[in-house]
Amino acid sequence: MENGSASSGVALGTSSNQTLSRMPRQPLELQVATILLVLLICGVGIAGNVMVVLVVLRSKHMVTPTNCYLVSLAVADLIVLLAAGLPNISDVMASWVYGYAGCLCITYLQYLGINTSAWSIAAFSVERYIAICHALRAQLLCTVSRARRIISSLWLFTSFYCLMWFFLVDTTQVTFSDGTQVSCGYRVSRSLYMPIYFLDFAVFYVIPLGLATVLYGLIARILFMSPLPATPQHSCLGSVHQGGSLKLSCLGNKGALSSRKQVTKMLAVVVVLFALLWLPYRTLVVVNSFVDPPYLNIWFLLFCRLCIYLNSAINPIIYNLMSHKFRAAFRKLCRCDKQSAEQVALHAAPVHYSRVKDTARYSSDHTGTQQEDLNSLPAPLKRNKPAR
Repeated sequence: MENGSASSGVALGTSSNQTLSRMPRQPLELQVATILLVLLICGVGIAGNVMVVLVVLRSKHMVTPTNCYLVSLAVADLIVLLAAGLPNISDVMASWVYGYAGCLCITYLQYLGINTSAWSIAAFSVERYIAICHALRAQLLCTVSRARRIISSLWLFTSFYCLMWFFLVDTTQVTFSDGTQVSCGYRVSRSLYMPIYFLDFAVFYVIPLGLATVLYGLIARILFMSPLPATPQHSCLGSVHQGGSLKLSCLGNKGALSSRKQVTKMLAVVVVLFALLWLPYRTLVVVNSFVDPPYLNIWFLLFCRLCIYLNSAINPIIYNLMSHKFRAAFRKLCRCDKQSAEQVALHAAPVHYSRVKDTARYSSDHTGTQQEDLNSLPAPLKRNKPAR
C-alpha cells in the first residue's frame, strides 16, 4: 500500500501507513509536546467556538448575515478540533484505537470541517463585498434568511463531496520489533490520491483565498481609500456609482463608518490567518506529491498539524480583540447569572421619563445602534425617516 504524501494528509491527526513503516514509535519528547500543545489549543478553541455559537443564537441583535457565516465557521472549526485534534492525542500515545468505523467517520468529519470552513470564509467575504460596494443591492441580497440558505447549501455540497473518503481510507497493521501497531491510512495508490489532493488544494484553498483577496481589495478601495466626509451626516444624499455602490459620503455618520471598518478589518484578519496557518500543510502536500521519498520530519509534521488546529481555535480570540459587540456578548455570557440579577433589580425600580428625556434617550440609543451595526450598508438608508 503506497501512500506518498499521506503522512501529512489523512486524518490530520493520524499517521499514514508509509510513515509507520519507515519510522519507529514516536519518541517521548514528541508525545509530551503533542499532548500538551494539542490539549491547550483544542481546549481554548472548543470553548471559544462554542461561545461564538451561543452568543449569536441567544441574542437577537447578534443575528446578522455576517454573524450567521461566523457561526458556520465556528461549527466547522469545532468539527476540526474534535475530529482531528483530540484523536491526535491518543494516536501519538498508542496505535489507532477507534477501529475501522472510526477511521472512516473521523476522516470524513475532518475533511467536512476543513472544507466547510474554507467556503464559510469565502461566503462572508462575498457578503461584505456586496454590503459595502453594492449597498442598494445589499438590501435584497444581504439578509439573514438568504445567509441561512447559502450556509445550508455549502454544508450540503461539502457533505456530499466528502463522501469519497469513505472509500479511500482503511486500517492496517504494521509490525515493529517490539509489537504491532494499527494505523488509519489510504487504501489507494499514490497515482489515485494525488489528483484528489490537488483538487482539494484548488477548490478549498486557492479558489476561496483568491476570491477573498480580490474582494477585500475592492472593499479597501471603497472603504479605506476614499476621502472621509468632513462632517458627520445622518442622511444618505450622495450620488450612486455605476453598479449600485455608494460614495463614502453616503455612509452615514462617522460612527457607522468606523464600525464597518472595524468589522471589515476583523474579517480580513481571519482570512489572512487562514492563508498563513494552512500554508505549511498545503505546501507539504504539494512537495510530497512530487518528491520520493516524501519529506516526513516528525517535528515539521507536528508543526503543520498544530497550525491547522490553531487556525480553528484562534478566530474567537480575534472576534474578542477586534469587535466591541462580540466582546460585550462574551462578557455577558460569562457573567450570565450576575447580569440576570442586575436586570431583575433594575426592573424592580419604578422609572419615569418626561417627553424631553424620552426623545433624548431615543436619539442616544439610535446613535449607539449606528455605531455598533455589523450589518450591511443599507442600514443608514433605513434611518432616513423624517422626525415627527
